[in-house]
Amino acid sequence: MAKTLISVVGPTAIGKTKLAIALAKEYQTSIISADSRQFFKEMKIGTAVPSLEELYTIPHYFIQHKSILELYSVGDFERDAIAIIEKLFQNNEVIVMVGGSGLYIDAVAKGLDNFPEVNPEIRINLNDKLEKEGIIALQEELKLTDPSYYKKVDSQNPHRLIRALEICIGTGKPYSSFLDKKKSKRPFKIITVGVEADRELIYDKINQRVDVMMNEGLLEEVKTLLPYKHLNALQTVGYKELFMYFEDKCTLEFAISEIKKNTRRFAKRQLTWFRKNDSTIWMPHNATVPMILEKIKNNTNE
Repeated sequence: MAKTLISVVGPTAIGKTKLAIALAKEYQTSIISADSRQFFKEMKIGTAVPSLEELYTIPHYFIQHKSILELYSVGDFERDAIAIIEKLFQNNEVIVMVGGSGLYIDAVAKGLDNFPEVNPEIRINLNDKLEKEGIIALQEELKLTDPSYYKKVDSQNPHRLIRALEICIGTGKPYSSFLDKKKSKRPFKIITVGVEADRELIYDKINQRVDVMMNEGLLEEVKTLLPYKHLNALQTVGYKELFMYFEDKCTLEFAISEIKKNTRRFAKRQLTWFRKNDSTIWMPHNATVPMILEKIKNNTNE
């Protein structure tokens, strides 16, 4: 069997972690986490970090290994993940990667587009604009500077908007002009397994997960992070809504309903991203591990 990276993808709350652990046990290997929200040790409850039991069962990499006070880009992750993967392949034929962050998964599987360095002051100014004028101001600016990229970007994601705008401003060229250049092929086989379910079931699982997070202490976790609410890592679902509650901009009940609604929207965007990969093996959320292993085996032998 050629050196193989099995990438488990799918919308949030669908059961990717459970499947990844089952596969890692079967192949007696380790797990690379490609969930960018789980990188930060201060964000445990709101990012659904694997339990201590799960982390002890199988070696995991890139789980709570950074602080929200540290800058950690997708380029940093690509470099670090490839280094770990190369090291693990010295003693393993198979490695499992799991996560819901499409850009980070693609960074490992395909490599990133190359962008020129730009003045870091540009990002600082854009973050200030986000803070003072809101996300609509960034959306309007990107629509003017790079209408082509604006049509396909996740316009509700401030990280993506700021990244595109800083390149546009710093280079004087559209962000889209740097995309889709030829990249070097990875020296290992990649098999992508997608976990899917009916939309109603996904939404029900999301609502249940948010309720569990609140019971586990998400409100208290967010309260401790109030002094850092301006940081990039915290501009994310589950945190920004509760910051609004602590700022007396809404009731707790409304904030929780917004978390559920925004998480459902996030899951929809995840599926849109993952369905762009025509080679993904899609499996129902209740498929048995032997069924999935058989599909992987068939794909490996092709």
